Amino acid sequence: MPREPHLSGGGRAPEDGAIAATGMGGAMDLATAEATTLEKTPGGPDGTGPSEKPRSLWSDAWRDLRRNPVFIISALIILFLVFISLWPGVIADQNPLKCDLAKAQEGSQPGHPFGFNGQGCDVYTRTVYGARVSVTVGVCATLGVAILGSVLGGLAGFFGGVWDAILSRITDIFFAIPVVLGGLVLLSVVTSSTVWPVIGFMVLLGWPQISRIARGSVITTKQNDYVQAARALGASNSRMLLRHITPNAIAPVIVVATIALGTYISLEATLSYLGVGLKPPTVSWGIDISSASQYIRTAPHALLWPAGALAVTVLAFIMLGDAVRDALDPKLR
Repeated sequence: MPREPHLSGGGRAPEDGAIAATGMGGAMDLATAEATTLEKTPGGPDGTGPSEKPRSLWSDAWRDLRRNPVFIISALIILFLVFISLWPGVIADQNPLKCDLAKAQEGSQPGHPFGFNGQGCDVYTRTVYGARVSVTVGVCATLGVAILGSVLGGLAGFFGGVWDAILSRITDIFFAIPVVLGGLVLLSVVTSSTVWPVIGFMVLLGWPQISRIARGSVITTKQNDYVQAARALGASNSRMLLRHITPNAIAPVIVVATIALGTYISLEATLSYLGVGLKPPTVSWGIDISSASQYIRTAPHALLWPAGALAVTVLAFIMLGDAVRDALDPKLR
């Protein structure tokens, strides 16, 4: 007769993982072992399965931006510009409109590190206060261009047809207008010394570029499977635009708008230099560059400091736009 298995005493112990004995006890032990293995697999210390949720495009982009030194440097410069735009008196305690002709074109002095311009105004103070106008114009113009261009271009790309054809012809007309020449014509009749006429001019001529980019992005996005599935399930046009298309089509608009912000700051300085943008007593880098250009041989410091601040500001926004583009473009990953 066959010998019965001996489970205690001097018999040989079962190997690791083997189920000794038969019957209901062995089946329960096997089920318990399998359940323990399945619990460990999806992310436990000994498991090999996924342990965290898949990241979205925006979370991946933010992770890449935090590791990009170009983004960090440009963001620090922009944060500093925003800070001195809001509270210029923290680092400049003098009045930018107070001038002393007796000190005209003088160089650096104690308390006046950048010297004086041709009218005897402190160059350091005017350079600091000039950041407020440049940042205000750049941010407001960019927001206006992005909102108007995205709405018009997105609707044209989503609905198509006659609306798309009409908008395309209108954008072609605006693209044919030279920006500087248009500013000379339109702003020459404006007598206001505030920033709003300049911002309105930039929005008027800047929205076609964003509109064309938004249109192409929406046309590409609405052909994806998840949009077609939402349409098949009976989703309304507004729901598809707000929930499915806009979050996935807005990335190119953000990239172009970020880079264009520096361009608008440079455009404001150009128009102010030509005398059709901002006008005194507004403190602007373009106005200071224009007034100091006639003293470039006798007092170059009055020109170099506001011009240098303008160049650094425009470069910071362009660098920020490049970093955002690299982070949001899946092809560059």
